[in-house]
Amino acid sequence: MDLSKLDGAAEKAKSLRGELYHAFAPQLIKERARCSRACNRFNKADNLSRRQQVEMWRDIVQDSRPLPPVAATPEEDDELFVLDPWVEPPLRIDYGTNVTLGDNVFLNFNCVILDTCQVTIGARTLVGPDVKFYSGTHPLDPVIRNGTNGPELGKEIHVGEDVWIGGTVTILPGVNIGKGATIGAGSVVTKDVPPFTVVAGNPARIIRKIQTSMDPDQKQNTKAETAGAETPMAELAEKLDKLEN
Repeated sequence: MDLSKLDGAAEKAKSLRGELYHAFAPQLIKERARCSRACNRFNKADNLSRRQQVEMWRDIVQDSRPLPPVAATPEEDDELFVLDPWVEPPLRIDYGTNVTLGDNVFLNFNCVILDTCQVTIGARTLVGPDVKFYSGTHPLDPVIRNGTNGPELGKEIHVGEDVWIGGTVTILPGVNIGKGATIGAGSVVTKDVPPFTVVAGNPARIIRKIQTSMDPDQKQNTKAETAGAETPMAELAEKLDKLEN
């Protein structure tokens, strides 16, 4: 197949629908190169103001909304962007145009987002270092896969509001993470995560529910949990030790 003759717009539409498409169509190569350059500029920049951080992030994801006028003082100017996502370099994203972050989202350093399909992260979600969002995948049959000449595909990833994702977590294609969930460090998330649950492991499994008044199914006088994810993960490790012994 002559990939140079492929209709780039048609291939992109297929990818967003989760269908087999050719990632090495010329238009898609150009779109990834644009995003790569934008990420590299962001990663190499130093001593950025909050305004500059937001501006460079919006360039990566092609958010064309105009920035507000500059405020009288640096502190007042920073306040203008209090709801914008906070993204720590370095990061790597394929296209950028398929990524949506809600208000007050935090992405720690070394985040990787393969946004073959839509990747959305809800408001107030915290993402630890070295977290990977993989919405792209490949056919298992090597005849179909066929290196860079063959097709690939993807499935959307959606992370709800108020989620905490620990460091070095990997989230695979098609996963939906419910509101208020916590993902333990090092987990590989292969399937949907219910709201207000702690999951951990490879593959990630439900450890228990989170006690919170945010959950409408829990009593309003529920005592808030202030302990970190290390507590339920330690409980799981203790259970596994008992099973092994």
